[in-house]
Amino acid sequence: MLMPELKNIYTCFPGGRHKVLTMSYDDGREEDRRLVEIFDRHGIRGTFNLNAGIQDDPRRVPAAEYPTLYKNHEIACHTYLHPTIERCPMEQVARQILQDRIELEAVTGAPVRGMAYPNGSYSKQIMDLLPMLGIKYSRVVPTTGGFAMPENFYAWAGTCHHDQHLLERGKEFLELHKTQYLYLMYVWGHSYEFTSHDNWDVMEDFCAMVEGKDDIWYATNIEIVDYMEAASRLQFTAAGDKVFNPSACPVWVEVDRDKVEIPGGTLVSL
Repeated sequence: MLMPELKNIYTCFPGGRHKVLTMSYDDGREEDRRLVEIFDRHGIRGTFNLNAGIQDDPRRVPAAEYPTLYKNHEIACHTYLHPTIERCPMEQVARQILQDRIELEAVTGAPVRGMAYPNGSYSKQIMDLLPMLGIKYSRVVPTTGGFAMPENFYAWAGTCHHDQHLLERGKEFLELHKTQYLYLMYVWGHSYEFTSHDNWDVMEDFCAMVEGKDDIWYATNIEIVDYMEAASRLQFTAAGDKVFNPSACPVWVEVDRDKVEIPGGTLVSL
C-alpha cells in the first residue's frame, strides 16, 4: 500500500491569512472615546484593560458606558485598584483580579478572560496563579520590536508601544510576505498619552495605513488566544490526509498553498 503524498501543512489565521493586528490600551481614561472612534472608523480592533474599582476619577470612562463604548472590542482585567501586584500578598493579588472580573462582567454581561499587568508588575508565582482565576493571557510592558507569536501568553510582550516608531513598525508589518510564517503586530499604550504628547496624528496615520488589508486579520487579544488554542486542538491523521476539528470555531490551514477551512466539529479530507 502506497503512503499518501507528504504535504506541507501550515496553521493559518481566519480566512487563510498569515498576519494579525491587535491593540491593547490600559486604564480606561476618557481619551478612550476618541481612540475607539479612530479604531472603529478604520476597522481596527483591540483590547481595553480596565480597573473596575477606580470609578471616582472623573478622567475615567464610567462603567455604565463600557458596553456601548467598547462594543467592537474586548474588555479585559487590569486589577481592581491598579496596585503594583508583585509587592502584594498572593491572597490580595487573587482578590484584585477576581473582584475586577466580577464587576466588569456584571457590567458587560460576558466573561472577562484577559489581562494586562498593572504597572507592568508580575512574577512567576502570579503567572502560575492566573489560570486558576480564569485568566487566559496577560500582557507585559517590555516590547519585542518584532512580529513573532508569543511563546507564553501569560508574558505576552507587544511589538511596540505607540511611541516606539509606530509608523515604521507598521510599514515593516505591511511588507512581510513570507506566508510560511504567522506574523503578529501588537501595539499597546494609554490613550491619555496621545493628549499629553500631542500626537494623535500618529495613531490616525497608522490606522489609515493598515486598514482594510486582505492578508491581515484584525482581532482582539482574546480572539487570538482562543483561535490559537482551537488550532492546537486539531486532530490530524498520521498520514496528514484528514483532520478533525473538535472545537466549535472554524480553523484554517494551508495545504501545499491551498487554503482549507475546517469547520467546527467536522472531519475534512486534505
